[in-house]
Amino acid sequence: LGRPLLGAPGQGAGTWSRFARLPYPQDQLFLHDTFPDGFLWGAGSAAYQTEGGWRQGGKGASVWDTFAHRPATPPGSAPPGPTGGDVASDSYNNLFRDVEGLRRLGVSHYRFSLAWARLLPNGTAPLNPAGLAHYRRLLGRLRELGVEPVVTLYHWDLPQGLQDAFGGWASPVLPQLFRDYAELCFRHFGEQVRYWLTMDNPYVVAWHGYGTGRLPPGVRGGPRLGYRAAHHLLQAHAKVWHLYNDHFRPTQRGKVSIALSSHWIKPQRMTEKNIKECQKSLDFVLGWFAKPIFIDGDYPESMRSNLSSLLPEFSEVEKKYIKGTADFFALSFGATLSFQLLDSHMKFQQLESISLRQLLYWISSEYNNPQIFIVENSWFVSGSTKRDDAKYIYYLKKFIMETLKAIRYDGVNVFGYTVWSLLDGFEWHRGYSIRRGLYYVDFQSHDKKLMPKSSLLFYQKLIEKNGFPPLPENQPLEGIFPCGFAWGIVDNYIQVDTTPTQFLDSNVYVWDIHQTKKLIKVDGVLTSKRKHHCVDFAAIRLQISLLQEMHVTHFHFSLKWSLILPLGNLSLINHTLVHYYQCFASELLRVNITPVVALWQPMADNQELPVSLAKYGAWENTETIQAFVEYAKFCFTSLGDHVKFWITMNEPSVKNLTYTAGHNLLKAHAKAWHLYDKEFRRSQKGKISIALQADWVEPACPFSRNDQEVADRILEFDIGWLAEPIFGNGDYPQVMRAWLHRRNSVDLYNFHLPYFSEDEKKLIQGSFDFFALSHYTTTLVGWEKEDALKYDHYLEVQMINDITWLHSPNRAAVVPWGLRNLLKWVKSKYGDIPIYVMANGIDDDQNMVHDKLRVYYMQNYINEALKAYTLDDVNLQGYFVYSFNDKTAPKYGLYSYIANQYEPKPSMKHYREIIDNNGFPGPETPELLCPEEVASCPECHFFRTRKSLLAFISFIFVAFIVTIFFITYYSKRVERRYK
Repeated sequence: LGRPLLGAPGQGAGTWSRFARLPYPQDQLFLHDTFPDGFLWGAGSAAYQTEGGWRQGGKGASVWDTFAHRPATPPGSAPPGPTGGDVASDSYNNLFRDVEGLRRLGVSHYRFSLAWARLLPNGTAPLNPAGLAHYRRLLGRLRELGVEPVVTLYHWDLPQGLQDAFGGWASPVLPQLFRDYAELCFRHFGEQVRYWLTMDNPYVVAWHGYGTGRLPPGVRGGPRLGYRAAHHLLQAHAKVWHLYNDHFRPTQRGKVSIALSSHWIKPQRMTEKNIKECQKSLDFVLGWFAKPIFIDGDYPESMRSNLSSLLPEFSEVEKKYIKGTADFFALSFGATLSFQLLDSHMKFQQLESISLRQLLYWISSEYNNPQIFIVENSWFVSGSTKRDDAKYIYYLKKFIMETLKAIRYDGVNVFGYTVWSLLDGFEWHRGYSIRRGLYYVDFQSHDKKLMPKSSLLFYQKLIEKNGFPPLPENQPLEGIFPCGFAWGIVDNYIQVDTTPTQFLDSNVYVWDIHQTKKLIKVDGVLTSKRKHHCVDFAAIRLQISLLQEMHVTHFHFSLKWSLILPLGNLSLINHTLVHYYQCFASELLRVNITPVVALWQPMADNQELPVSLAKYGAWENTETIQAFVEYAKFCFTSLGDHVKFWITMNEPSVKNLTYTAGHNLLKAHAKAWHLYDKEFRRSQKGKISIALQADWVEPACPFSRNDQEVADRILEFDIGWLAEPIFGNGDYPQVMRAWLHRRNSVDLYNFHLPYFSEDEKKLIQGSFDFFALSHYTTTLVGWEKEDALKYDHYLEVQMINDITWLHSPNRAAVVPWGLRNLLKWVKSKYGDIPIYVMANGIDDDQNMVHDKLRVYYMQNYINEALKAYTLDDVNLQGYFVYSFNDKTAPKYGLYSYIANQYEPKPSMKHYREIIDNNGFPGPETPELLCPEEVASCPECHFFRTRKSLLAFISFIFVAFIVTIFFITYYSKRVERRYK
């Protein structure tokens, strides 16, 4: 890490295998670090995208003006509304507005382009004084602010006069004309500019301007003309670089490069052939221009061998002239090219990706470790998105994080970063259908005010901190949990196998050792039948042994209501299953593991309700309430001697509940709780509550009040709906009632949230002994509609993904700090009540590589739970991992299940180590001496209460054995004497 790279053509091919070997998940974790001192932070824009004023101040027409004024609107634009860049953001008339935006942002540099047709209306002399004055004012104001200008001479807006007179870049005349234009710019502006870019993204200009015709000037000349235009663009760039190097560098001391754009590509499978195809894809897009400039003045070999006569040739003199004509590598990466303007055949049947880090490493390897200046990078949001542009923020965060990793981990020499763009503008072939600015512009308004977006606040703070410095809350905490902390594991439903063992068979058999070699039953001969014992169930013994191996203190599982009472009432009881559950619980107690038992957990088949109840409305039917109470009473009676830790309902899914069903479910829980409290608690001395699923929700834009309101609303609908009546005031959250009232009145919906009577409120309020929650992940939410597939119209919420987060194979986000925030929220809402995390886990793909993700997940989620307990004074009393094994919960288990065998995964051993340490003790952690705890065992009660009697019996037994020994010994001596 951090070593300098020595690049050469073709060495970039090692990029894919290198990144495939990096440690997982460590390499994908967020890097809390800062950029090197002096790192350049900036924003950019292009003249045609933002200036407007297309006929003001003597400006001539560009090929984009002509293209946009054709009868057909540009693909992707959204009429009615503005088309083309005639007005756009109107930066020509709002120069000081833009500069003030830069001042507020706090950037070190600003990249902008000069409109060739504004300075030279026809592309050649005479010079337009108004255009010259405009750019002088801009440069002067930037100098006053101390903002470094990064100036692009040509950003796609070729003067229409040059296209009409010569055929544009298809003509060999253009390189000299471009040199003349550049000389004018160097003479008039060079004293104030240190960084020059000759042109932007020549791939797009050549291929889509002169090959496919998708972009201006819209010439459909096919590949041959596209390659010829690129040839002339390279010659033009080289001429300008030599002009500056020979005549202006000695006095102006600036640097000149060319902004090259690229995509990233990854192999469909990691084979040598696919990697070669990926290398070829980059050669055909980026290497087309980069190799001549940065290596040897000629095109990549893969292009030469594949394109034969289509590709023009450079003479040896031209090669020497072009080679080395860049003072740094200016890279453009993002939404302009990626997944947009890259022709599919240039992917060579491989997969396009957006890994900026791997592209930076490839450039460094391929082009001899150049200094890299990222001169354009970002993604986009919908054109309808206003100021809370969460999607844009997280792409920006991803790209900047990858840049930081490229610097710190990969030794890539990146010295500056430019976000695109400063303000919303005309987005080329996509018109105004997307936005990429840090400032929002209302294109329909007259004054075109700049309104800061959430992304601006994000980028502004990032610049202030020069990256992502480590924060105390991101550091792991050393410490341990209290004595008696419950360390548990979850199995939705235990494996039930009631097959009797051979010892319960009363038949007599003989072994036919001569012929069949099998046991043969002897008819008519029976032995006496012994009583059933719990050890007869082999499935129980196996599961108990696996739990013991894990060192857990608690085991959480759910009963099957539908199997215990198949008809939904006591008229038919599955006594065999009940006995199995009794045995399982008693065997757990025997090995000092506390059973934690849920009466009901909804599953796919009939919500795990008896068929008779599911058939007649399930929880919609009030009769289900009484049926549940009768079922609970039966379970308390049958299992209560063994079970002291009850869950009435485990993870009722609010996503699948109607308001009526939720209403009845709450009443059923409360009645079951009061039943236990009045009739069973005194004798059984247990505790009982409900377990709610509680994933955390964060505002997607942390600076947005609207997003915070959405997050608060989702928490109340997802958790508060069932929690507030029980743990709060006995009624539903006010946020829910207010929201539903608004929806019903405004949108004419009929979402009825039932009301509790005063007696029902008293019944439900306080029906708990602890707060049990299941937590798996964290979600970001916002109010701006961005992606219809992830937008909830009912709650008016947009689900957002932070792409810098780790994700499981099933795309569950790994966000450990979400658990701590959730625990703090529960405490702030419902007071200092005992809390158990009843389920917490992540999926894998049955690959040991991904079990490393589970190890990371457990380590960090448990550590965040420790922070909540230690730093936030949350009354946390237990933590349970989900899940026990892959047989009952595929992909979630700490034990794999293959070929009828259970095998512990590395994550199981890691969890056992945490349990044995009771957390994360460090050198400074004081030793905690806990009295040995013994789980409640009714069968053991007789012995524990009669210790004196047992001691006396033991003494008598030992004395008897010793007496027999001496009698035997001396009697033998006497016999020998008489012999």
